[in-house]
Amino acid sequence: MMQQTPPSTTGLPPRASRRIAALRDTARTRVLALRAPLFSNALLVVAKIVVWLVSGSVSVLSEAAHSLADLLVTTMQVVTVRLASRPADENHAYGHGKFENLSAAIEALLILATGAFVVAQAIPHLVHPAHSFPRLDIGIVVMFGSAIINLIVAMRLQAVAKQEQSPALLAEAAQLRADVVTAAGVGAGLVAIRLSGASIIDPIVSLLVAGLIAKAAFDVSARAFVDLTDGRLPQQEEALIREIIDEHRGIFVGYHKLRTRRSGGGEFIDFHLQMRGDMPLREAHDQSDAIVVAIKQALPRAHVLIHLEPEEG
Repeated sequence: MMQQTPPSTTGLPPRASRRIAALRDTARTRVLALRAPLFSNALLVVAKIVVWLVSGSVSVLSEAAHSLADLLVTTMQVVTVRLASRPADENHAYGHGKFENLSAAIEALLILATGAFVVAQAIPHLVHPAHSFPRLDIGIVVMFGSAIINLIVAMRLQAVAKQEQSPALLAEAAQLRADVVTAAGVGAGLVAIRLSGASIIDPIVSLLVAGLIAKAAFDVSARAFVDLTDGRLPQQEEALIREIIDEHRGIFVGYHKLRTRRSGGGEFIDFHLQMRGDMPLREAHDQSDAIVVAIKQALPRAHVLIHLEPEEG
């Protein structure tokens, strides 16, 4: 199979070349960040399925299904992160960043389906609880080990996700944090069963896991919905943009109609900038470029468009 050659930057304007190079660096960073959860989820799926087979615990089965869903989602994210990093082309003038937002929305649906599966498995065991669970010690070790592994991976991934402002990485980090709680909860449930002998705890814990899975699905879908519907950037980011514009008050008369949105990990910013009426267009353009450069220094993946206007009057 022939390897696809990345688009060449030869002959492109310097700004376009830098943009393509930044997209490549972004894709590389995000794919590398996803390798850890990809490996850890694969390992935990196998471990949890083995524990379920030897113990018969439905709460362990729910955790195995949860980790399997995570593995599928992470695999999908590796693909969508690569797609989202492709530069703009003739058919996608604004780039391909929405692939990441779409990935987060699909992830939410998959997580919700996992929660429904867990409920379907737990209800029969709630009506007819198992009499005993063999080899609970193995299940307890695996569940608490899973929680520790996911906590470490989630903390590292969250740091990269915040730096990159990647919807896919933020969704994955949120899901891993939910895994920490669910795995620890199942482990605690197995400890309670071992100490009390009350097997009814197993399906109850499984239903609690389903509830946490549903909450994780809601959190992921909420962010994806905002970005897919072109919701404005958070207030603190817009305040930063306004602060940068105001720092250049000496080169313009006023500005208005500031609009912002996010696509993938990049911000789209546009506004109208009023210049002195006697200023030549070339000079006005060069002066406004200073604002573009300053915004890009603060938000390296931002697309900034300024509409120049003469002052009123």
